[in-house]
Amino acid sequence: MTDTVLYLAPVEEDGSLSRLSLEALSAASSVAVGLGAQFVAGLFGGDVSSGMRSIAGCGAARFLAVQTEMVSQPRYSTDAAAAEAIARAAGATIILGPHSSRLARVAAGVASRLHGCIDTHVAAIHTNPGSFGITRWFYRQRIEGGVQRTLRPWFLLIDSGVAPAFTAAVADVDPEFIAVPVPTIRTATLGIETSSAGEQTIRPDADMLFVAGAGWTRKQRDGALHVEEAEELILDFVRSSRSSLGSTKSLTDSAGEGQTVLHCLSHLNQVGQTGSTPRHPKGLSTCCHGEEPHVVGWRFVRERRAVNLDPNCGWARGKADVLYLADAFEVMRHLNRLFHPP
Repeated sequence: MTDTVLYLAPVEEDGSLSRLSLEALSAASSVAVGLGAQFVAGLFGGDVSSGMRSIAGCGAARFLAVQTEMVSQPRYSTDAAAAEAIARAAGATIILGPHSSRLARVAAGVASRLHGCIDTHVAAIHTNPGSFGITRWFYRQRIEGGVQRTLRPWFLLIDSGVAPAFTAAVADVDPEFIAVPVPTIRTATLGIETSSAGEQTIRPDADMLFVAGAGWTRKQRDGALHVEEAEELILDFVRSSRSSLGSTKSLTDSAGEGQTVLHCLSHLNQVGQTGSTPRHPKGLSTCCHGEEPHVVGWRFVRERRAVNLDPNCGWARGKADVLYLADAFEVMRHLNRLFHPP
């Protein structure tokens, strides 16, 4: 049976596609070429025109779209209906999309409606003559395994960093608009509230990951705590550099142990074996000792640097590309002055 590869993604609020969505498009295009399959691109959202123009040069034989006000905001019932309609219209056997919160919420349900299967957290794709398989993460990204399936359609949600983001000249495209029956709608987005940690500090698309360790909340050289200053230095740097803020497990656990904490951090910021595994191009660790459970979360960060006063910390044992033996407070004060010259 000849495969039909479908690229499926929702557009952002402004009609554009996120970097993760463009990376998934590159992966889908490569799969279609490798399998010699028909390639179809499908988008859904309130206004897909901008997104369609940005992917006009992706090589798809068909462009499908669900463009209606009912899918302008994330909602399971409407998103699932739109995704199902596009998949059926494409006659897709392999469906690839970004592992975003919006698509991950509905993809399993759509796969069930189409009597197919799904794999998430895809970390690599293997397209060989006569075979097609993936490598994906299991058990909170602690175990990596290879998967091949014969059941179709097969949904694949692609993690960040698997493929380069698709780039091409913007061009006009005339998509096929799919009509979707309006499902029963019981929910609506009334607004957005920030997390308990305050302002948004987790930025998956940031060029740099900045991680704070428990050393920020310990007594410093003068024998006193400087937690308030630590929080100001960290947030000032994160805002100025537009980096993503992470933390060690020991620091996020401090709140439950009644210790002094940084209020800008929560367990959502945790990086490590029991936290997230980000894929930023660069990473800067401060006041962390580079223990294995924490460092495992850095496996996909390409350039790793650390600031620590201990020359025997874990980062010095081949886990960091560069280790600065310095006081993190002094380093961050200097960096923030560079962002805000007099």
